[in-house]
Amino acid sequence: MSENDLSKVIVDTCYQIHVALGPGLFESVYEEVLYYELIQKGLSVSRQQAIPLIWKGIRMDQGFRSDLIVEDRVLVEIKSVGAIAPVHFKQVLTYLKLTGLKLGLLINFNEALIKDGISRVVNNL
Repeated sequence: MSENDLSKVIVDTCYQIHVALGPGLFESVYEEVLYYELIQKGLSVSRQQAIPLIWKGIRMDQGFRSDLIVEDRVLVEIKSVGAIAPVHFKQVLTYLKLTGLKLGLLINFNEALIKDGISRVVNNL
């Protein structure tokens, strides 16, 4: 599956979750449910995977953690906030650069309509 094909599955799954649960829950709840649903669809998903930082040739494991990485191709960053800030896009782009992945989805479940809370972030895609 391409990154775009995977993103369609992820976005559709987020829509289904949002319809069932609505906005306003903790990020960890949406992460848990999305992880479960994507696994049920037969996808390989890693959760809270460490993203190390390489500084002057030294690997520092105290870097970052991704919410979900699907099929080692699409990074998913989940939020449940009043509004997505520019720093959230920069966060996803930094994660993409550090992992070498090309596509990230920034998903804010705290929107009345989930379509308004989904943004694609690309790294040389």
